[in-house]
Amino acid sequence: METILLVIHVIIAVFLIGVVLLQRSEGGALGIGGGGGTGGLMTGRGAANLLTRTTAILAAAFMGTSILLAILSGSHSAPTSILDEPAKVEEPAKTAPAEPSAPLSNN
Repeated sequence: METILLVIHVIIAVFLIGVVLLQRSEGGALGIGGGGGTGGLMTGRGAANLLTRTTAILAAAFMGTSILLAILSGSHSAPTSILDEPAKVEEPAKTAPAEPSAPLSNN
């Protein structure tokens, strides 16, 4: 289920990027699909309205799939944080001090 939702999420993201790049910007820098003088099927205003609606729909779908992925990822039974479990402190082993060794002789 997560894999299918993740693939849909990526496809929506790619389409959202494409639609945003097609829109005419205020400065006209990246406006690929703009321009009223092309004489296409739609006027400049109609294309802008269509792209605006498409962007809003894709953005809502993107947010919806993001929320669903977050909910699905939180439902796993694996530990979610290292802070959930208390730290295990090991006490050092109590041993008797080592006996001094015999001094080395210089011959």
